[in-house]
Amino acid sequence: MNGGVIAPGAWLGLLGGGQLGRMFTMAAQSMGYRVAVLDPSDRAPAAAVADRHIRGECTDQSALDELARLAQAVTTEFENVPARSIAYLAERCRVSPRADAVEVAQDRIREKEFVQSCGIPVVPWARATARAEIERAPAELFPGILKLSRLGYDGKGQARVASREEALAAFDAFERRPCALERLAPLEREGAVIVARRAPGDLVHFPVAENRHARGILDTTIAPARIGRELAERAAAAAERIAERLDYVGVLCVEFFVLPRGELAVNEIAPRPHNSGHFTIDACITSQFEQQARILAGLPLGAATQHCPAVMVNLLGDLWRTGAPDWTKVLARPAAKLHLYGKDEPRPGRKMGHYTVLAGHVETAIETAEAIRAELGFQARA
Repeated sequence: MNGGVIAPGAWLGLLGGGQLGRMFTMAAQSMGYRVAVLDPSDRAPAAAVADRHIRGECTDQSALDELARLAQAVTTEFENVPARSIAYLAERCRVSPRADAVEVAQDRIREKEFVQSCGIPVVPWARATARAEIERAPAELFPGILKLSRLGYDGKGQARVASREEALAAFDAFERRPCALERLAPLEREGAVIVARRAPGDLVHFPVAENRHARGILDTTIAPARIGRELAERAAAAAERIAERLDYVGVLCVEFFVLPRGELAVNEIAPRPHNSGHFTIDACITSQFEQQARILAGLPLGAATQHCPAVMVNLLGDLWRTGAPDWTKVLARPAAKLHLYGKDEPRPGRKMGHYTVLAGHVETAIETAEAIRAELGFQARA
């Protein structure tokens, strides 16, 4: 990374004010930094804890100028920050990750082509940027999933399609915006690797995590993943290769599919800390958010060692259907950690917080996490 160490006491900047930004802000503040958040909402979770809230969109040049005047370095908390805004800031202060790396992860088509160029498998897929491309797509891609190439997340912008005709109808419903058509893969597990990288060869990865999704939204993360050592090593090596080939500076998440016969395929890349890395806050020597702050400030990386097994469960707005939950049902468990994001409007599917259970064995952590779920009275979204 260009430039030297930014000492505690200085200002760091953040594009976006969601819960990932909130957790970054709190981690940076614990190290002695002041944090300025650029977000249009007065109720943004990160803005509530930041030292300064600049109200504006990430495309607002005057707001970007104000942020660059105040902060010595700026990072992002969501992947859809316009790359041109990142490039604009990079002319005025230190920025990570770089605009060109973020651009790759913002577009599913570019992302898949990049991963394949690294010699890493993805599930069979085809471009679907026009009806004609869907009409000539290989028959092996059905049944499949049609995904918007840009701006889809948490299951949004996706449609399961059993046939070519359904894919064409879904493409029309997406207003014929560019998509990727993927074969519906026979998954054994889903996993993720969080990588923190400062410079070539200067990177660490957290233990491979196992993810369970419900209706396209992450429900549970189990760490370490219940997979063999050789498979975990291959996943970590692939994630590090992607970070190196991108020349990525910052925290990066690579999501994987575990297929039959021990095959691995990359699902997608997130150029930021990730929901599946929340276990690192309580279960690792250095959290993903502290790594993000260290990298931004030009400090050495912390150890990514996990000190005990952990299970994280997301708390969605569905849980508030009859009012605020009784959080003593979580906190009555001595090894459970509750994290609420300060959002004041619960909605179905909206991430309102999470809890993490620590234990000496992963199966014990799973059992306790599921017991808490039952006491709170919710199940994974059907």
